[in-house]
Amino acid sequence: MDEKRILSKFKELENYLDELENIKPIDYEVYEKSIKDRRACERLLQISIESILDICNIIISGLKTGIPSDEDEVFDKLHSKKVISSEIKLILKEMKGFRNILVHKYGIVDNEKVFEIFSDRLTDFEKFKEEILKFLKKK
Repeated sequence: MDEKRILSKFKELENYLDELENIKPIDYEVYEKSIKDRRACERLLQISIESILDICNIIISGLKTGIPSDEDEVFDKLHSKKVISSEIKLILKEMKGFRNILVHKYGIVDNEKVFEIFSDRLTDFEKFKEEILKFLKKK
C-alpha cells in the first residue's frame, strides 16, 4: 500500500478544500450572479472529488483485488474489504455522479446543488479521510 502517495493526495485535497472555503460566496444570490465564482467552485469540487477517486484507486491497487470494471466497483470492493463503510460508499457514488455531471455535462449543472454541496456537504470529504486513515492504521 502506497501510504505516502495516499497522504500526498490527502494534502492535495485539503489544499483544494481550503481554496474553496476561501472563495465560496456568502450566499446563493451572490453565487448565482457570478459566473466566475460558479466556475471556480465547480472546478474545485471536481478536482476534490477526483482526488478522492485517486485515493480509492491507489488503495485498490495496493489491495491487489483485480482491476475494477468501473468506479462503482471500486467503491464496492473497498466496502467489501472493510476499508469504507456503507455510508461512505453511498457518498462516494453520489460524488462520482456529481463529478460526471460537472465534467461531461451529462445533465445541466444545477447551481443550487453545487451551492448546497460546498455549503453543507464538505464534511463528507472529512468523513472519507477519517475512514481511510483508520484503515491505514490497521495495516
